[in-house]
Amino acid sequence: MQQPNRSGANGVNRAPEQGMRQREWGASEDRYAVSENAPVQPAERLPFTVTVVEDELALDKALKIRRSAYGRHMPELAETLSEAEQHDYDPGSIILLAESKLDGEPLGTMRVQTNEYKPLWLEESVVLPEQLRRLRLAEGTRLGVVPSRAGTLVKFALCKAMYQYCINLGVNWMVIAARSPLDRQYQTMLFSDLFPEKGFIPMKHAANVPHRVFGIDLAEAASIWQSAEHPLYGFMIDTYHPDIAIDTAPFMRDESSSGIYDDMRRWRMER
Repeated sequence: MQQPNRSGANGVNRAPEQGMRQREWGASEDRYAVSENAPVQPAERLPFTVTVVEDELALDKALKIRRSAYGRHMPELAETLSEAEQHDYDPGSIILLAESKLDGEPLGTMRVQTNEYKPLWLEESVVLPEQLRRLRLAEGTRLGVVPSRAGTLVKFALCKAMYQYCINLGVNWMVIAARSPLDRQYQTMLFSDLFPEKGFIPMKHAANVPHRVFGIDLAEAASIWQSAEHPLYGFMIDTYHPDIAIDTAPFMRDESSSGIYDDMRRWRMER
């Protein structure tokens, strides 16, 4: 499938805006703000919740999903994930957890780390483009979901929770490293390949398995999805999901109901 061209004005080579505040954390900038006159978003309920891990019970659930997910594809790395990692407790990091409303079982997890206190984890393996190193960044790591169709919806909800968290925190770019074949998912989501000339890069935090590094400019994400008529625009921007509740994060105080899975598949087939 041919992907829309993400180079040029919207790509990583774009210079930061003049006067952009850098590394000032805790409040989003005006360019991210929603107008008071904006139409009310339609609300949509999910069969699960997405919250921020705040206690050991929730952390244990996140670790259970993490070990299971990595065990299916990277068993050697999974053996090292029985306990929480140092990055789980680092300042500037949160862990997201998706739990079934029916029985409370964990369905997915992701850790979000900002570069407020220290470089991103992937920066141990690659030097980011200079224009990104001056900005507020957040990296999604240790993403894991249940192996089912519901897992696809869970993954999108975790991504939306990260997106909302980053917008409220004033993050400029979201970045993520993805191995094959997961890299194609981020292409489909219209993330930019930050190193198209390098391709796959070994990642120290992922047992040196080669990953591609993707990113998206949060000031442009909504317009990117909207102009491409991408299903993510409706899911991420145009719909209110009360079950994605991340107010407790620092600096912030039936599965087919969404349709995002079918919309994504339909969108890919039309390209």
